[in-house]
Amino acid sequence: MSHNSNFLTEDFLLHSEAAKKLFHEYAEDMPIFDYHCHLNPKDLAENRQYNNLYEIWLEGDHYKWRAMRTSGISEEYITGNKSPREKFQKWAETVPKTIGNPLYHWTHLELRRPFGITDLHLNADTAEDVWTRTEKLLAQPEFSSWGILKKMNVKMVGTTDDPIDDLKYHEQLNSNKDAEFKMYPTFRPDKAMGVHSVEGFNEYLDTLGSVCNTTIDSWKSLLSALADRHQYFHDRGCRVTDHALDKVFYIEATDSELEAIFTKIRSGKALSEQEQGAYITAFMLEMGRLNSSKGWVMQIHIGALRNNNSRMVRTLGADTGFDSIQDGMVAPPLAKLLDSLDTSDQLPKTILYTLNPANNEIFATMLGNFQGAGVKGKLQFGSGWWFNDQKTGMQDQMTSLANLGLLSAFVGMVTDSRSLLSYPRHEYFRRVLCNLIGGWVDAGEAPADYELLGNMVKDICFRNCIDYFPVEL
Repeated sequence: MSHNSNFLTEDFLLHSEAAKKLFHEYAEDMPIFDYHCHLNPKDLAENRQYNNLYEIWLEGDHYKWRAMRTSGISEEYITGNKSPREKFQKWAETVPKTIGNPLYHWTHLELRRPFGITDLHLNADTAEDVWTRTEKLLAQPEFSSWGILKKMNVKMVGTTDDPIDDLKYHEQLNSNKDAEFKMYPTFRPDKAMGVHSVEGFNEYLDTLGSVCNTTIDSWKSLLSALADRHQYFHDRGCRVTDHALDKVFYIEATDSELEAIFTKIRSGKALSEQEQGAYITAFMLEMGRLNSSKGWVMQIHIGALRNNNSRMVRTLGADTGFDSIQDGMVAPPLAKLLDSLDTSDQLPKTILYTLNPANNEIFATMLGNFQGAGVKGKLQFGSGWWFNDQKTGMQDQMTSLANLGLLSAFVGMVTDSRSLLSYPRHEYFRRVLCNLIGGWVDAGEAPADYELLGNMVKDICFRNCIDYFPVEL
């Protein structure tokens, strides 16, 4: 880099000889098994060629949008009608102000890999050079979607898909013999659980019913429709579900009570919080049973407080960068939810993610209550997610897991991203992981046994995923 800088050297984030050895000899070249992301299946199936950095990097990135807003950039340069080049310029002006935020690290890692830009830092003055150089590279075949995945050594991409999706792009890609990676869907039925919005819920169930050629007019008929779509996904290689529980409920209800709740919301009446909780509890239990019956993995993302800025959400819609961390009681309802499935031996492999780092120890200890069944790490503490997807967040999540469970059984990192350029987050994670373990070696808290530790690192980076997720590569 310029300025004789020691920033982002090959030993970035590696603060001991043990850490360097673990990263460069064991972690660095491991393939990537990205079991949870938000990439567009169409872009991957069609091997999309991106025109510029805006399209591949800025178009849907809430992390960057939040930083630009905080820096005082006008919304017209973020989600408004300014040109891609103008929007990129405002991002470039923002980047130097992100020192201390992982965005500064990610930005320069993503310019380095895959573009090979190591001789400058992105700012207002270098923006034109970066834009021009990357535009030329993105026009080349080796910088197509497939080319970038190959450069990053990605073997599996797990997209996030609605039950109504036809999955034609997954079929198209996985039947293409030239593709050097697999793309599998993830069943994400949150809209069928969205009883906080009467209008949105009913519109969605009408659409789901038309896809299933049925009328969804009862709780029982909804479960039947979801089971049909679950089977449809299964037949196309899906082996994972994903659920966002912003708040965890455990409120028991009888079948007749659930039918009454369902009839009430289908008739256009809002549910009480108690009724919402009973519905969501029953929904999650049904999903757990479905997953268990087919040997699927269930992911649960817990603790987002969404769409807080009502003025901006009215203008831009949901999921535009106005979410934060939820607090409140998690442990008792989560324990009861897992226990209810376990009692009937219908608890599937489950990955729990917390957005609230104050709950790290709660989650790490909760796992231990329900392990077993001859499965290594049956219950997983998901990697540092969203606001915790940074050095401190990753360190804290892995330290809690190591202290209270088995770090060696961890299935590791996900990009959880809408951008194809986010794969260096796996490198970032691997550096943090190797530095954590290397620090234990330096402190005399772990032996300098590189066969032991190196294999542990390789497991966490890739091999545990192969054992955990029942998909073919």
